[in-house]
Amino acid sequence: MSDDTGTKTQLFVYEQEASRMELLIRILYWILIGIVLWVYGMIAFICLFVQWFHVLILGSRNEWLSNFAKGYLEYLVNVMGYTYIMTDKRPDIFPVAVKIFEEKS
Repeated sequence: MSDDTGTKTQLFVYEQEASRMELLIRILYWILIGIVLWVYGMIAFICLFVQWFHVLILGSRNEWLSNFAKGYLEYLVNVMGYTYIMTDKRPDIFPVAVKIFEEKS
């Protein structure tokens, strides 16, 4: 994930400070994020189902279907830190473009 300056920031880091008010607001935010995730997930599941047939019949993946499923997974990971009470930084309710990388040591 990148901040406004374009630098990379780690998604899951320990933060000792926590806001009690944010904890109350989080309940409403969870509901909204949950609704978006549910709808997005259902559409992503349909895309994966269609993708399965696309691969079976044509022997190749459809880029749009793959990108849609990737977008769902990126959104899911993007909101996890907030929904699991690891940070008080609220993510956008609707999906935004984020990139997730694997760091190999």
